[in-house]
Amino acid sequence: MVKKVFQFQYPLANKEGHLSFDGFDVEELAEEFDTPLYLISESRIRNNFKRLYNALAHNYHKIRIYYAAKANSNLSVLNILKSEGAFLDAVSPGEVFLALKTGFSPEKILFTGTSVRDDELRFIADSDVTVNIDSFSELKRLLAHVVPKVLSVRINPEIGSGHHDHCITAGRETKFGLWENETLKTYTTAKKAGVEKFGIHMHIGSGILDLEPIILAFDNLLRLAKKIHDRIGITFEFVNMGGGLGVPYKPEDNELDLSIFSKRILSLLKRRIVEYDLGTPFFCLEPGRYLVSDASILLTSVNTLKITPFKKFIGVDAGFNTLARPSMYGSYHHLLVANKLNSTQNEIYDVVGPICESGDVLARDRRLPQIEEGDLLAILNAGAYGFAMSSQYNSRPKAAEVLIKDKKCLLVRKRETFDSLLSNQQIEE
Repeated sequence: MVKKVFQFQYPLANKEGHLSFDGFDVEELAEEFDTPLYLISESRIRNNFKRLYNALAHNYHKIRIYYAAKANSNLSVLNILKSEGAFLDAVSPGEVFLALKTGFSPEKILFTGTSVRDDELRFIADSDVTVNIDSFSELKRLLAHVVPKVLSVRINPEIGSGHHDHCITAGRETKFGLWENETLKTYTTAKKAGVEKFGIHMHIGSGILDLEPIILAFDNLLRLAKKIHDRIGITFEFVNMGGGLGVPYKPEDNELDLSIFSKRILSLLKRRIVEYDLGTPFFCLEPGRYLVSDASILLTSVNTLKITPFKKFIGVDAGFNTLARPSMYGSYHHLLVANKLNSTQNEIYDVVGPICESGDVLARDRRLPQIEEGDLLAILNAGAYGFAMSSQYNSRPKAAEVLIKDKKCLLVRKRETFDSLLSNQQIEE
């Protein structure tokens, strides 16, 4: 198999050996805003949403796309997707709070929590958003506070998939969702309590590029929906396939074919709703990574070059406090030397950060041009689970975020300072 050569695609471009992002020279942006720095392309997010929505709407007439806010909860990102007509998938009260502050109406927010506290349930209920139940315990505690008009239940379709064990959210080993017997009990209890409208939901994992597990799991979901319909008399307002659509991180990875995905999933749905007499429910999808991953890059400056008898290390100012995925999941993010795009790649390096941990490695054994201190690296596909998973570990302030919108660069999250480390702390005398 011939390894694919990296191809520059919008919003990335090679301008005479220098990296451009959505029309801007990234070296100039690094100079203006400092590094580490997240750059976000508004137009790419809009592009991704429209492409996905149109592919789905081509095959079925009732579509809702719920943006998975956990991927990137920057208020500007939420606002962009709200203006495109997106609904919102929230997994915490904080994400519900941010969505409401951004202007999402409660009926367009779906809360899917796990191990939810009573005070959190009260906040969710008082916010009047739709709740997607993850346990029978959660249902009982919710009903003690309020009987919602609309309720969804997250089921475990017994099939899981994902790019890492930590990202598989269905099957025997996962904490998520209800198994069949408890699902039937949950719907029966909710209907007796006075809930009027229902949805059914699944989520099998994250970063999925193979369609087969999704299709098998979705078919299991629909079979269970028939059983619930037949036994309890429920007609579903919506059927939610969850999220998990993967994106290519390596140059040799293939993209998900949206046309094939949409046709296969929605052909199955249309067959089953006729066969099972399920009416005409909305089809819901919860993409996060697919909408925002390639819409952002992380810029980081080279400050140290260290050569040992065994390795060549590039020391940069971003670490796993800035981008956790490589250390947490062993994830691959493609790297470009922003100021040396046309240089020969004849050296092998490990790219490491400033965190006092041996696991603070952003990339291993990468073939790059000869590196010098002062060079600028761009880490691609940083829009999903980049800033969202960042921390102040080692007492390092968090990075800034810049949005490129209408050919302007807007600082949408200020860089933290040392004073940010003092927030909400006090010394007891």
